[in-house]
Amino acid sequence: MSARQVPVTIDRSSPVPLYHQLAQQLSRAVADGDLQPGDPFENEIAVAERLHLSRPTVRRAIQELVDQGLLIRRRGLGTTVSNRKVHRRAELTSLYDDLERAGQKPRTELLDLATGEDERVASGLDLEPGTPLLHVVRLRYAGDRPLAMMHNWLPPAYGDITADELTSGGLYEALRRRGGKPVVAQQSFGARMPTAGERRHLDMKPSQPLLTMTRIAFDAAGLGVEFGDHSYRASDYTVDLMVDER
Repeated sequence: MSARQVPVTIDRSSPVPLYHQLAQQLSRAVADGDLQPGDPFENEIAVAERLHLSRPTVRRAIQELVDQGLLIRRRGLGTTVSNRKVHRRAELTSLYDDLERAGQKPRTELLDLATGEDERVASGLDLEPGTPLLHVVRLRYAGDRPLAMMHNWLPPAYGDITADELTSGGLYEALRRRGGKPVVAQQSFGARMPTAGERRHLDMKPSQPLLTMTRIAFDAAGLGVEFGDHSYRASDYTVDLMVDER
């Protein structure tokens, strides 16, 4: 499939930097649907020649779209329009699987399993408001030590997950049995003080902080798989990220 040329108007008399003018118009083409997820994107040399711009100017504009998660660059494959929900590609694993690989003994206490509605979660998963969601609340142990309190919301396709599955294994294992495979996710990390309930379940003192992680995961077709809101004992949990220079 050949790359579609997006009509762009550059005003050289404007105080707005040229790269920003280009980035704004390309971003609008993605937002308006003129460029669809998976579409090949015109290479920077072709854009520079077509619009009579320097390659550094075009490269900076394209990088803005990459940073916004609107484009994905793959070495040897070129640049394509990303799923609009893609923030960062990563190996997506469950805490249960991570603990098993580390030689620890994961154990799960199920605190709640119920179907309900949540407008914030539905919006995050690109679902209609009022969509019934399976809400799972679990306490995850590493051996006898409480490590994390986890809230997960699942779309109707996974609404038949049972309590037995959630206490005997990991959530992602249950998703895989139903054909659900998260491949991309938007993740946000933070820190805060625990609530009274979190202090009780995680055996924490009021002065001890929590590490928090919110994850919205999607499958290869761009369909929502899970919305997770997790709280970890900061003293027992570390997030390692690998970054490279592109």
